[in-house]
This record gives sequence, C-alpha cells and structure tokens, in this order.
Amino acid sequence: MRRTRLTSRGSRWLPSLPRVTSPWTLLRVVAAGLALVRIVRAARRRPPLHADDVSAVDGLAGAGVGLPSISVVVPARDEAERLGPLLEALRDAPGVTEVVVVDDQSTDGTAELAVAAGAEVVPGTALPHGWAGKAWAVQQGVRAARGEWIVALDADTRPDPALPGALVNRALADGLQFVTVGGSFECPTPGAAWLHPALLTTLVYRFGPPGALGRVAPNRQMANGQCMAFPRVPFLRAGGMQPVAGQVVEDVALARHLAGRGWQVTMLDGADLLLTEMYPDGPSTFRGWARSLALPGVEPWYRQLVDLAVVVVAQALPLPRLLARRADALDVALLAVRAGTLVGTRTAYRRRSAAYWCSPAADLVAVAALVRGIVDPRQPWRGRRYR
Repeated sequence: MRRTRLTSRGSRWLPSLPRVTSPWTLLRVVAAGLALVRIVRAARRRPPLHADDVSAVDGLAGAGVGLPSISVVVPARDEAERLGPLLEALRDAPGVTEVVVVDDQSTDGTAELAVAAGAEVVPGTALPHGWAGKAWAVQQGVRAARGEWIVALDADTRPDPALPGALVNRALADGLQFVTVGGSFECPTPGAAWLHPALLTTLVYRFGPPGALGRVAPNRQMANGQCMAFPRVPFLRAGGMQPVAGQVVEDVALARHLAGRGWQVTMLDGADLLLTEMYPDGPSTFRGWARSLALPGVEPWYRQLVDLAVVVVAQALPLPRLLARRADALDVALLAVRAGTLVGTRTAYRRRSAAYWCSPAADLVAVAALVRGIVDPRQPWRGRRYR
C-alpha cells in the first residue's frame, strides 16, 4: 500500500489513501467519525433566538394565560468597569419587572453603580464551606428575586433589551425549563480574535452545535452560564445552585443535574441578542478558557481523554500535516470539515477580521489550553481558589 503522505507527480501534490491497517490511521478514522457525528447535528437545530420570539406565545395570551414576570439576576464581583452597559440595556426591557445585582463582596464601586442605575442590590455574604463564588452569588440573587422566571446574566454581557422576554417566551413555547444562550463575542485585539474561535470550535467537535434537536443524554448536555433562564420556584424546589455548589463549571453541571431530574434542557443560539465582551488579548484568552474548557469536575477523565483525542486528530493535526506534506485523503477531508466549522461559527463574531479566518492555525494552542484544564482542574479565578 502507499504511504500516508502527499505524493509528488511532476509539480502537483496529490493526497494518497491512508493505510487502513495502521493503528494510527484507525485512531484517526474513529476520531474523525466521532467528530462528524457531532458536527452534522447542525443540520437539525432549533431556530436561533430572535427579538420577535415574543409572538411565539401569543396563543397563550389570547387564551387568557398571563405571561410570567421576569427577574434578571446579575452576579457581580468587582465589575464597576463593565456593569454599566448591561444595566443600561435592561432599563425598561420588555417583561422585566426587576434587576437584582448581587454584589459579591466587591472592592470597587460595583454596588454604587448598580444603585445609580436603578437595580436592586443584594449585598453578597461570605462563601459558605463548599461553595464557589458564582454559584453562591446566583443562589442569593434567585432567593431575593420575586419574578416567576429568572434570567441570570453575567456582568460582561451586552444583551439586546428584548433578550429576557424573548428567551422566556421561547422557553414557554417550546416547553423548556432550563435554557442557556450561546451569544456572540467581542474580541478586542488580534490575538484574542485569532485564538478565541479555535477554543470555541473545540466545543463543537466535542459536543456539537448549540440547540441541536434530538435526544441528548443528561451527561452530555452543554450550557453557557453567561445567560440562563428558568422558573424561580421550581428551581429552588430542585435545590437551586446547591447541587452544583462547588463546581468549577457550574453552568454545565447544573444543566446535567436538571436534565437528570427530567427537566427539559437546551442551549439556544442567541447571537443576534447577546454580545459578550471577551478577554483583552491572546494570553488572557488562553488562561480564561483553560480554566473551564476541559469541564473539570463534570466530565470524567476517560471522556476528557477521548474528546481530547478527537480535537487533536480531527481538528488540530490536519493543517500541520498538510504543511509538512504528509497529508492524506483523510486529512484533506478533515480540513474541508474544519473550513465548514469556520463558516458555521462566523455568526458568533460580529466583527470578523483576518485573524478570525486564520484561527485554524491556533488549533494546536487550543489543544494546549484543553490539556492544561485536564492537568490543572482547580485553577484560581477572581482571587479565589476552588477546593
């Protein structure tokens, strides 16, 4: 059989067929198959979240069923520099009856800014034993809120004013009980714009796109804690954040816990209604994502290693193999798939510079972030260490 590399015929380089009896090639075929099964789920997804989703429940209103009140809960720790645009966007947002900011023992002017913007401020208390910071802040905010539905937003998000109402209405229309939103991202520097898409794409290769239809096992659910929606009283009756109190990735842990209890759980594409201001440069992007990318405490080690192999073989290696003139037909096919994911994730970036289109060259760096998360699963965050 021919060797697994590009062969020269005159001035042309043609991909050879891989040796199917090679253990390395068998591993590549299996990894490619797993990646493709996940990626093709993009063909059947729930429609993206739009501002006009409020019309999805007009039938309920016409039947005399009142729409629920909405409390927006914002956990905030030293967010005075970033919180203002979020609170301004929520001012008079349709359906929102209150905005609750949990001041998680900030040392800056977070509380004062929130009060000036008209939000209700809950002074966060010290962490109880076994709790992580964000989980405890969200728990306090949900307890203090009075709305029938909670929409929890991170302080660095920039929602469209229609987001809370559209999200809750979509949940009601689709019979969903716990919904998170994958929004769009603002990457302010070329380094961040180059690395961030590669990191995001590892999630697609491991779990598929957000909002995919079809059955998803509870232990494979994904979530984005930057924006979560759920009914307040049933959520508290289910334990609130207590079951995931000490988790590093409390959002994914919560989605899987609730799905295991029979809740209808999903993640929607909300790129049109939610923008998140990301890390300022490449190094901080690497450090921030490395903390949670491997889903420490949520994914068992053997699945972490399997998914790492999928990302390495199916996402990261084909381009270096092509540049080294060792690519075969499988590499060429995988490069075509990678180009497809690059097109598919473009809607998650409102400004797509040349750095975005060159992001496949950052796939090996994304692998390094994933490895770091597996090796060091309890990295500190905001001055706090996870137990």
